[in-house]
Amino acid sequence: MTLAPKRSSESRTEMVQVVLPNDANPLGFILGGTVMHLIDIAGAIAGHRHTRSLLVTAAVDGLQFLHPIKVGDLIILQSHVTCTFTTSLEVQVDVYSEETLTGRRLLTSSAFLTFVAISRDGSRIPVVPLLVETEQERQVCAQAQVRRAERLRKKLATQS
Repeated sequence: MTLAPKRSSESRTEMVQVVLPNDANPLGFILGGTVMHLIDIAGAIAGHRHTRSLLVTAAVDGLQFLHPIKVGDLIILQSHVTCTFTTSLEVQVDVYSEETLTGRRLLTSSAFLTFVAISRDGSRIPVVPLLVETEQERQVCAQAQVRRAERLRKKLATQS
């Protein structure tokens, strides 16, 4: 069975929600765990749009918290597929805060997530290839290949 390649734009996802007090720490900033949870969801949605299959999260690379997000601000998560492999794919998720009264946006986090496509019985299945069209998309996919190789190297080292 041949899978027709899809463009990264077909997986683009944007999630927006207001940061409420129950999402925050005593200082009035969103909890890091809540941000990680939302990143996983936004990444999975982009992955599902690309594969139209069940997915499990296999890895998170490069997650950094650059700026806090205050209660009352909007949290905006933008995700898209950056590279595909045989049974897995990488998704980039960028997180922004937006002040509700001014509209000022600030990049607050960014991460790369790897998802594995599985069947209902839990076995790995092939993913739809990514149609890489621009030089920037080629560079991002090449960087994903490097991240993947490093993850696999570390995995093998821990199994020895």
